[in-house]
Amino acid sequence: MSLLRLAWRNVLRQRRRTALLSLVVIYVTVAVLFLLGFLDGYGESLVEAYARYVEAPVAVAKGEWWQDPDPEHGLRALPPIREPHTPRLALYALFRSPYRTEGGVALGVDPEGEKVLSRVPFKVATGRWLQGPGEVVLGHRLAERLDVRLGERLVLETGREALGLQVVGLVRAGVGNVDFAGVYLHLEDARRLVGRGVLATHLAVAAPRGREEALARTLNHTLPQGLVAKGVWDLMGPIRADYEGSRLLYIPLLGLFMLLAAIAVTSTVYVSVRERLREFAVAESLGLAPFRLAGQVALEAALASGLGLVLGLLLGYALLYYTATHDVFGPLMRLSVELLPESGLSEHLYTALRPQYALYAGGVVALSALLALLFPGRLLLRMGVPQYLKGE
Repeated sequence: MSLLRLAWRNVLRQRRRTALLSLVVIYVTVAVLFLLGFLDGYGESLVEAYARYVEAPVAVAKGEWWQDPDPEHGLRALPPIREPHTPRLALYALFRSPYRTEGGVALGVDPEGEKVLSRVPFKVATGRWLQGPGEVVLGHRLAERLDVRLGERLVLETGREALGLQVVGLVRAGVGNVDFAGVYLHLEDARRLVGRGVLATHLAVAAPRGREEALARTLNHTLPQGLVAKGVWDLMGPIRADYEGSRLLYIPLLGLFMLLAAIAVTSTVYVSVRERLREFAVAESLGLAPFRLAGQVALEAALASGLGLVLGLLLGYALLYYTATHDVFGPLMRLSVELLPESGLSEHLYTALRPQYALYAGGVVALSALLALLFPGRLLLRMGVPQYLKGE
């Protein structure tokens, strides 16, 4: 009889014990899959928000502007870039309605070029997107604070220049920075407000999903001296540190869960081995080498945890599929956007669903087998038939 069949028979012989072990592994497997899917989904949500709403997949600007985002450090000549791109001019301004005044950042854009790179033009819920100079589009929550409505005028003041613009659209993007602080005006109006021959503060460059950082590195080798390209991860600011901090916290925590599950499996196997010492003595006296007995114990641990792994994968992927297709976290994210409107969070978050999560969760099986080989397995290696019979 092969070791695998012997191990499988012993696993089935202790059905209640195997069921309890499987429950532990199921719990850990579901936790590993869900937390990995949640973390990756959170990261994808941030990339989508910053690449398509708040910033750009890749942004190119002078090194001075990255240090001090004053339009004085803007571009007075647009560099040639082969990838699709559009110029933007960001400027600090006061927004005056007939009733309220607020300060913030206005973004001068090319209305048609913006449609290639941003989803904001397609999220205008009331009115329309920019068509020409003299118009402004606002985030709907900012419009509420300013108490300004469609068709009314809003004055933008920069300290040197002022311009009255007609509100032609209100954006409802579901991204905090856009809805609470978005101010979009025509690029020509922004250039008029800044003056001094500034054409743009930066260029927003399109990049395939997942290739933002690689494109930024490529551009940094080809751009004229003084210009610096940054990928979307570098544009996130403090929220990137928050995300990376979450990964640093949760990944070791998942490793600890898996280790505890493996220890639970190993300790149970150890008790099982102590109970079956006479059985092992018979097997060894019949010619089964001690190292094969140790291998059998490791297989028993792997099979018991493997059963839990399979069931845990079924439950975990079912949970991930549901949370990847249904807006389960919508209420939580909307509350987060209300509390942190300038963080760039989206009102929607869907978990990621990736096959490699199964490989990571499978580590509990390998860990259980390894620990079983090191502890109960080593016990068998050290014992001879007389010790078996004495039950030492």
